[in-house]
Amino acid sequence: MKKSISTFLKHPTKDNTNRSANPPVTRASTILFNSMQEMYQHELKVKKHKKVSHYTYGRYGSTTTIELENILKELEQAYHVFLTGTGFGGIALALMSLCRPGDEILVSDNVYGPTKEISQQLMRQFNVKATFYNPESFDDLQGKVTDKTKMILVENPGSNTFEFQDLSKITKLAKKKKIYTLLDNTWGTPLFLKPLKIGFDMSFCSATKYFSGHSDAMGGSLAVNKKVFSKIMFFYKLSGYRMSSDEAYLIIRGLRTLDTRLKQHSENTKIVINFLKKQKKIKEILYPHNPSSKNYKLWKKYYSGSTGLLSIVIKSKKKSSVVSFVNSLELFGIGYSWGGFESLAILQEIKNSKKDEYLKGRQYYRFKKDEFIVRLHIGLEDPKDLIADLRKSLKKIK
Repeated sequence: MKKSISTFLKHPTKDNTNRSANPPVTRASTILFNSMQEMYQHELKVKKHKKVSHYTYGRYGSTTTIELENILKELEQAYHVFLTGTGFGGIALALMSLCRPGDEILVSDNVYGPTKEISQQLMRQFNVKATFYNPESFDDLQGKVTDKTKMILVENPGSNTFEFQDLSKITKLAKKKKIYTLLDNTWGTPLFLKPLKIGFDMSFCSATKYFSGHSDAMGGSLAVNKKVFSKIMFFYKLSGYRMSSDEAYLIIRGLRTLDTRLKQHSENTKIVINFLKKQKKIKEILYPHNPSSKNYKLWKKYYSGSTGLLSIVIKSKKKSSVVSFVNSLELFGIGYSWGGFESLAILQEIKNSKKDEYLKGRQYYRFKKDEFIVRLHIGLEDPKDLIADLRKSLKKIK
């Protein structure tokens, strides 16, 4: 019987041993076999990427992490999914597995700050050069490709500023030049966009966010195609990049309601945006909500839905008043990350810089000094209450 994704997430597998609705948490370092022959045969199965219920050693994973791998493999439509202990670990896994001294990587200038930092600062120590391209100019990306370019790293939409890129153009260019491609798909999730289906070699998601959905688990997933599988598996087995069984259990629990939660996040966000559009103190809303905009058209081209993360641009001569706006919100927590059940707000201090240094900001940044970006995550609360909270706090802006 063919099942929809919504049904699949509720019934991915059955626990015939314990008969529990959710798979049990299996913690193990040593895995026991009945004979040496059985152990050798099992190792061969793993090496050939055959379906297995357990690995040969705890460093590679457990029956609980295999369960999560299988769920995400179906969701991503991937050859394999690697799990890491934190979201950021998935980005590090891809870079460390595929890049070698003398290589170059092209990175979208609007990626998550730590992604920029590892690309530019850490990889430099391994003699890997990172070049940042303008996310709103495919010509800029194309013009920066060299014979040494090993990977193109994209985040779509861009972190905090939410620029959307024409993804199929990037994958076509990469295939022609034999360059690996990696997409950070944390915002859209594979529920709304399957990067491997449009030609990306790797799809990364921070499982800490919407996969978990409860702000109580850490993890990352790197979905890959067959082309890159062996190289990433080689580094994965040696590096110790793995997710614990306890974290995997929490993320499996979260995935059960992924579709339901994202539907509500999206609906709440649309209601809140309709309010924000009418506020004179808000200059711009960074989210695919305007049908006439380039970002909306690119979102519509590739995505089947939208989530609850956006930014608002506030024009003010006083940064302190923008800080007061954020501080006075009662239902929006102040904190890093997002994707949980709760609403969040944070002032993002992004600077315009022509230098390739993460700590000094971006090279391609269109906002002025008196334009402040406040990132909002719209949670699962009653949107009427969120609007009342925003209305009250917007009075703080001068």
